Amino acid sequence: MDITTGNTGIQEIQEVRRELHSRPELSGQESGTAERLAGLLRQLRPDLLLDGLGGAGLAAVFDSGREGPGVLFRAELDALPISENNDFSYRSQREGVSHKCGHDGHMAILLGLAHALARKPPAKGRAILVFQPAEEVGAGAESMLSDSRFEQLLPIDYAFALHNLPGFPLGQVAIKKGAFTAAVQSLIIRLKGREAHAGEPEKGISPAPAIAEIIEESQRRSINNPSLPEFTLLTPVHIRMGEIAYGTAAGYGEVHLTLRTWTETGMEKLAKDFMGYLHQLAGQHELKLSTEWTDIFRATHNDEKAVERVLQAAAENELPAQVLELPFRWGEDFGAFTQRFPGALFGLGAGEGHPPLHHPAYDFPDELLEPGIRLFESICRLIF
Repeated sequence: MDITTGNTGIQEIQEVRRELHSRPELSGQESGTAERLAGLLRQLRPDLLLDGLGGAGLAAVFDSGREGPGVLFRAELDALPISENNDFSYRSQREGVSHKCGHDGHMAILLGLAHALARKPPAKGRAILVFQPAEEVGAGAESMLSDSRFEQLLPIDYAFALHNLPGFPLGQVAIKKGAFTAAVQSLIIRLKGREAHAGEPEKGISPAPAIAEIIEESQRRSINNPSLPEFTLLTPVHIRMGEIAYGTAAGYGEVHLTLRTWTETGMEKLAKDFMGYLHQLAGQHELKLSTEWTDIFRATHNDEKAVERVLQAAAENELPAQVLELPFRWGEDFGAFTQRFPGALFGLGAGEGHPPLHHPAYDFPDELLEPGIRLFESICRLIF
């Protein structure tokens, strides 16, 4: 495939990417982004186009009409609550919101694949292009998968996605078999006691001792060695207790943690054991306990055959590839897809000196658009 020829070239894909960059939308609010993409996809006349899937999600299907595998490719719709400090012409027009994870580039790559498939449909089977909402909060994938209309996209034999990786050489493919990103869950712990005069704290029930123990316990339970299968990381991210009222001893407190493991089974055991500990602790300190799980990311597990296809696609396009020794410790909502379908998430280097993800100066490198499209198109051809 030569994306620079035909009705839509790489320049037009770049313009769409920059348009999307200038109009970012937060998780769960991506209606404008989805509407714009749906309009562009309709022009390509896919065999099926679903919108409003699991929220603002989109799915476009290019069907050969012949029996064969169903292969899903995913991009993300949402931006981040980060103010942009770049001054280029297409900088974010929305204060406090910007595409600092490169989802604008991922969407543009998937749109480029749609153009390639519209010109040359798969020889057999179906290519399923999914634009997912709410990736940044770990909610969009499950929302799409649980939408009853998602059944129209089944069966799915493989699922693929890419993510740009600052710190890696520009255009280098980074991948590994098995665990690729961690299982991540955030936990809000609420402890209710009773306020008292600060001069007579013994007449109240303070959450302070329990909060201190939770912080210490989170460190004791952590096995912060990524090379070990039992890698476990509990990170305190926020603590709140009482009010700024110096005559009052606090009667209420919160601790917010993130929990990380390499596997879903590891996360299930960690969560169960830690909840048991919290209930016991609250009882010891005569505190009322309530908890809330949020921002749940499933572990991304890369299928061996899917990884082989990615490496073959990299070789075909003369792109360097690095097989990683260790998974990434961040969460990725694509894990919900790989927990259900064989598939692979891989990285595409954004440059060793490129600003990191979630940095105010980050911008997706347009140089990755063409190799990203070529990789996805090659994976299509290798499977079909």
